[in-house]
Amino acid sequence: MKEENIEIASDQEQNNEPDALTSDFKGPNSGEVVKDEISVALIAVRFRPKWPPSHYNAGNVPVMDAEWVVVPTDYGIEVGQVLGRPVVIKMPVKAVPPKVERLASTHEIELYYRNLDREKDARDICAERVRALGLSMKLVRVESFFDGSKVVFYYSAEGRVDFRELVKDLVKTLRTRVEMRQIGIRHETKMIGGIGSCGREFCCASFLHGFDPVSIKMAKTQNLPLNPNKISGICGRLLCCLTYEYGTYLELAKGMPLLGKPCDTPAGQGKVVRRDTLSQTVTVLLPDNTQIEFKNSELEQHRLQQKEKPKSSATDKRKQKQIKTDKRITYSQKQKRSGSKPRTEQKRQERSAASKDNVGSPKDRTKEKNLKIKEKNRRNKGRRSQSKAKKNK
Repeated sequence: MKEENIEIASDQEQNNEPDALTSDFKGPNSGEVVKDEISVALIAVRFRPKWPPSHYNAGNVPVMDAEWVVVPTDYGIEVGQVLGRPVVIKMPVKAVPPKVERLASTHEIELYYRNLDREKDARDICAERVRALGLSMKLVRVESFFDGSKVVFYYSAEGRVDFRELVKDLVKTLRTRVEMRQIGIRHETKMIGGIGSCGREFCCASFLHGFDPVSIKMAKTQNLPLNPNKISGICGRLLCCLTYEYGTYLELAKGMPLLGKPCDTPAGQGKVVRRDTLSQTVTVLLPDNTQIEFKNSELEQHRLQQKEKPKSSATDKRKQKQIKTDKRITYSQKQKRSGSKPRTEQKRQERSAASKDNVGSPKDRTKEKNLKIKEKNRRNKGRRSQSKAKKNK
């Protein structure tokens, strides 16, 4: 047996969706401004029953509803069925999907149904060999290329599985290349499909082509109950629909006070107890244990009024200071006219005169210092002698 007929995909490298499930339509970057636009006849093509459709450009091919067409994919050409009539829309040049090659012939349609039967047979054979070898793995889907060059087996397992013997047996019986691809719980749910708690088909199985990261913060922002049974899907992970309105809630909650934080209201200082983002209302708990609901616009007006009040008080203080300074200036002018001097100036002159009188020679200053020191020493000796006498008694 040749090694060229065996292809094994690792868990990390091949944990993505199959190429047939991914859409070939790729839009431009969010921050990119696209100027050039062209009109495109957009159609939806489904490669397998119950698979989400992929979008293609019909071009000049006369395509109608339920028509069979040949379209390009990442692993070669594939035959699919058109869903609905083409819709002409304007799209940027960088986001235009690939074109339809041609309408499928009867022979190509027959090969398509043969591949479906081949996939069923390969699934049964693989399931038998898994049971015989005792492998702990769950077979989810089998996909065969249109030209029959490869068969891909999608399975789920808790850990790594040694399926070398399984691959050898499959290559012997199918006589083609075999690839084993491990998938996660979300991709397994997407391939199997089902009905969600909302009563509709799973978003991942109907129109989603990828999984965006979902966090519990999204549920908190939308004021949803943090009950795992209510915010989790069939797969056991957080609901994918939590990301749909998350951006809208973030924009609406920008100017609103935070939950549990103090808030200044027209009725007084309080604490935010509830917050309804869509209706833009906030419930505040006041110190007297009363709850009042305010609109966000009312709180914003109250904030603006509070910001204006300190400005007015500051201007009043400045005016008062100016008035005082004006009074001082007028008083000094009157004193100058009358020839009288204020008390402060008189005191300064008296101090300066006293200092001049006291100014003497440096010898006199040293004598005065020595006398003061001697007096202090005498006082200290007298106090010490008195304390000793008391102790002796």
